[in-house]
Amino acid sequence: MKKKILFVSLGCDKNLVDSEMMLGMLAQSGYEFTDDESEADIVVVNTCCFINDAKEESINTILEMAEWKKRGDIRMLIVAGCLAQRYMEEIQVEIPEVDAVIGTMAIDEIVKTLEEVSRGAGQNHYKSLDTDPLTGVDRVVTTGGHYAYLKIAEGCDKHCTYCIIPKIRGNYRSVPMEELVREAGKLADQGVKELILVAQETTLYGQDIYGRKALPELLRRLCEISGIYWIRILYCYPEEIDEELIRTIKEEKKICRYLDLPIQHASDRILQRMGRRTDRKQLQQTIERLRQEIPDICLRTTLITGFPGETQEDHEELMEFVDQMEFDRLGVFTYSQEEDTPAALMPDQIPEEVKQSRQAQIMELQQEIAFEAAEDMAGRVVTAMIEGKIADENAYVARTYKDAPNVDGFLFVHTGRELMTGDFVRVKITASYEYDLIGELEDEFTE
Repeated sequence: MKKKILFVSLGCDKNLVDSEMMLGMLAQSGYEFTDDESEADIVVVNTCCFINDAKEESINTILEMAEWKKRGDIRMLIVAGCLAQRYMEEIQVEIPEVDAVIGTMAIDEIVKTLEEVSRGAGQNHYKSLDTDPLTGVDRVVTTGGHYAYLKIAEGCDKHCTYCIIPKIRGNYRSVPMEELVREAGKLADQGVKELILVAQETTLYGQDIYGRKALPELLRRLCEISGIYWIRILYCYPEEIDEELIRTIKEEKKICRYLDLPIQHASDRILQRMGRRTDRKQLQQTIERLRQEIPDICLRTTLITGFPGETQEDHEELMEFVDQMEFDRLGVFTYSQEEDTPAALMPDQIPEEVKQSRQAQIMELQQEIAFEAAEDMAGRVVTAMIEGKIADENAYVARTYKDAPNVDGFLFVHTGRELMTGDFVRVKITASYEYDLIGELEDEFTE
């Protein structure tokens, strides 16, 4: 009889796809899962180490699970993912309770690893970072079933000076289009209505295997799948956005008018130090072109404050750019000094308190922009996807096309009607509260 597994997935949505693949392989091999630690016999932790906070969370989680094993509460502890790839030797030396470590490209060895450990012959599993992305696995979708992430590529070729991803995920490798269409079809058959395309960079999709950027073609193929109503694109590098992609987003009704553009900064000097491939003028031109072609587009970005050498003037230039561009959604990270990256060795590292002060200033500015934009939504009627019901109230939590799961805001819908998670409804906005909207259900439903 197979034992129950407590599976902990940390980090980004791309890592979550890996976790869902491992869950799928384990389920097919007869393993059962539990969220109750008292029932678990095996713990698998899929880790992240993109920035220091993520690294600390992963290490603390492993240490907590190691304590469980010391007490005899669990029998096996497996560590997988980015932290496992980056610190393979250190993990088993410093935390001997870990039975085996699985690298980022060896997640297909999860079942074999558990069998080896159960026989007392556990060993680590790693593969070349050039290994083709894993395909053809029936995933266990953990997002509730109404939306799912579709990872269209692995690794990255950009080599930004602050980023460790190429060293733990390898160079950019696209997943063949036929495999993605097949996987998306399976997800639709399971009830998934929103596909969220992710990769370290989605806009470069296909360049490595087709000799051209094939994201527009992939999007059109995915739009043909019955049962899929929304397709959302994350992590689009601005320099790779071309007219064909803009036209495809504009013409295809299923594609959300939503783009995530991680610009990181707006000072040309800092962008160059970061190894980015755009400057302020190009960023502004891209944003203006998107808004001109698709007036209702929602633009999200992420920024880094306190990059080595960032002066007060650089910071003020970034503030000015944020104020000028009025992004619909914006997140700010303080620079994380990651070992084995060029930026970690740069002079003029910024004190932590300065990083945090600059982060707070940008977020305060963005709050004003976002709150005012939310207030301006009053009176409009929008399409929304139901996320769930609020307990003991005639109200539901929903998302509009402007809201990606777990990173953006919500729409709270008041109605006495019974709705199901994943339903699409029409909602009239009546008010806003900070980043979130409040509305009432209209009679009209969308398909």
